[in-house]
Amino acid sequence: MGGEVVEAWGPGLALVPSLAAAALIPLSARAPALREAWSLLASVAQAAVVLSMVPGAAAGVVLETTLVELAPGVPLVLRADALGCVFAALASGLWVLTTVYSIGYVRGLHEHAQTRYFFCFALSLFAAVGVAFAGNLLTFFLFYEILTLATYPLVAHKETPAAVQAGRMYLAYTLTAGVALLAATAWLQILVGTVEFRPGGILGEAVPPATLWPLLGLFVLGVGVKAALMPLHSWLPVAMIAPTPVSALLHAVAVVKAGVFGVVRVLGYVVGPELLGGLGAWSAVAWLAAATILAGSLLALAQDNLKRLLAFSTVSQLSYVVLGVALGTPSGVVGGIQHIVNHGVTKITLFFCAGAIYVATGKERVSQLAGIGRRMPVTMGVFAVAALGLAGLPPASGFLSKWYLIRGALEAGQWPFVLVWLASSLLNLAYFLPIIISAFFRRSGEAEGVTEAPATLLVPLVVTGAASVLLGVAPGAFLSLASRAAHDILGGILP
Repeated sequence: MGGEVVEAWGPGLALVPSLAAAALIPLSARAPALREAWSLLASVAQAAVVLSMVPGAAAGVVLETTLVELAPGVPLVLRADALGCVFAALASGLWVLTTVYSIGYVRGLHEHAQTRYFFCFALSLFAAVGVAFAGNLLTFFLFYEILTLATYPLVAHKETPAAVQAGRMYLAYTLTAGVALLAATAWLQILVGTVEFRPGGILGEAVPPATLWPLLGLFVLGVGVKAALMPLHSWLPVAMIAPTPVSALLHAVAVVKAGVFGVVRVLGYVVGPELLGGLGAWSAVAWLAAATILAGSLLALAQDNLKRLLAFSTVSQLSYVVLGVALGTPSGVVGGIQHIVNHGVTKITLFFCAGAIYVATGKERVSQLAGIGRRMPVTMGVFAVAALGLAGLPPASGFLSKWYLIRGALEAGQWPFVLVWLASSLLNLAYFLPIIISAFFRRSGEAEGVTEAPATLLVPLVVTGAASVLLGVAPGAFLSLASRAAHDILGGILP
């Protein structure tokens, strides 16, 4: 998978804390403080293990461990390469803050089934890190499906008829995608004799184009549903009926990030940029992503429910990653991978703000937020910084992603995609600016008596908001990882 491969237990150890928490949480059902302590301790331990592998991965050292060999030549393998460490570090780092936030949220709203809630959260992060460190498609598929099953109870958590229906829709989409991914994995094993992830891809001239196109179609379906590529996106806005920390988990840490991470794995480590370009398939993938970017932003403009607005924004933003990698240029690939991180940190901030507003006021609609910035200045101030950053304004991290992505389009000589990103930025401003202006410059009697949410909600959103700015001015390790992953995928070419 690029670089020096070293046998080590690191990738396997990264799974232990969240798996241990998933085992201990149900045993502590009658001791809420202990149950929450397991969640917090496990999140910190998992983040520490993952972050310990980041320097080596950025330098090209790949840690590998084989869990079990299901059959001769068919192992379950974990590998901590640069790309995997991007996703694993993002997921485990944000889990720490999401755990603190979740404690404040479920306590503030007196949520039911809190043991199930924290159990599923832990299992989801176990699966997300497994997806990040999967060394082949079979391992990826296994953890990908565990993630689906672990997040279903979270989507349907409220157990209202609407929540149950949303959960069923979520399962229908994601399990269908899982079937497509399994079929593509089995077909690939038959065609080339391996399902290992290799930088630059494993498909070659031995596979005829007539076979490659349907195989690529199965892969796009398999990972495109969780990545919310249109028209496979409909489950995501519906799933916003879930509690806000779950929405944050879906968008920033686990499900949709696993989907778009899967797109990068398939394009960069299964198909490969050279074959993607030779087939002309890069153009089909790129224009599908470009259409999703614009359509998602336009749909966000029409939303009054704040979480649905953020959901359609995610639909748009995820395709930045797909388009950047599909371009196959050094800056495009770096920008796409870096945007996994930048979007994750920024979008979780926006969802944290939405949850804090709901806990403090019970309000969920954009039209109800007039004057709220005067009563919740910290929450809405952080919301403004994150929203403008997501639109690509400096110094927040969204600007850095778009800078690389636009450079990538120029390197490819693809001016239309530059216009797509610029149009998307203007649309981002069109649906975020009215919220900010209304919150700070309009008055409303409904905001009277409102105060900031409790510290367990406020501190995490301030930290993630600050991180979104810090990643823009000092991207550090994450940019090093993105550059190393691009180096591997493109065969040593760096921007």
